[in-house]
Amino acid sequence: MKILALALASVCAATPQTRTMTQGAHRMEIALERLDNGKWNGVDPGLVMARGDRVRFRFNTNFDGYLYVMNQSTSGKCEQLFPREETGQDNRVVAGSDYSVPSTSSVFRIAGPAGFEIVYWLITPARLTDAPPSFPSPPAARKTPPTTLVPRCDSTMLRARGDCIDTSAGPKLVPRGEDLPPNLARAAGQNPDNLMVMREKDTAVISSPEPLTGPVIYEFRLAHK
Repeated sequence: MKILALALASVCAATPQTRTMTQGAHRMEIALERLDNGKWNGVDPGLVMARGDRVRFRFNTNFDGYLYVMNQSTSGKCEQLFPREETGQDNRVVAGSDYSVPSTSSVFRIAGPAGFEIVYWLITPARLTDAPPSFPSPPAARKTPPTTLVPRCDSTMLRARGDCIDTSAGPKLVPRGEDLPPNLARAAGQNPDNLMVMREKDTAVISSPEPLTGPVIYEFRLAHK
């Protein structure tokens, strides 16, 4: 990977923990963690990362499915982050279980020009290999140039330690008409209209008031200097 690079590090993966999820509406929780002095710490989803920072994601749901994660770099390159050999190949998620991405001792290392990595999260009820042949199609570069916006600190937010927070970063619903990698476009077209994004401290919650019966896709904009 050019921008969001994989760094093989001697990092002990945390033991997955399980907890009872609320019943009713389907929901997904995602949190960003940074490795500081050998310890993983949860950070604000809008934190502007520095070159060389090592990060991972924590993820859980209250329903079963299969998780696919893809990155759209600021250069326009599209690359699957998970599942793959370096980051873990078992992408089945079970309700109430806590997962890390990567699920191996690998980490994502921040590298490349300043900007916003667009990390797409796709949840499906069945493995993609079990889906119709038309989905997904092979990855390809986007047709239009990626955004060249540079992250900026929000001066209205008072943060301990002087953290730089860009409120345009973090989890977002995929805007209608957004130019997506071809293998994700169909999934975006099937997204429920009533998806919501909420914040619970440093954890983002993507929820649907109705049970999800098809693929769901959303994005996490990772800002870095």
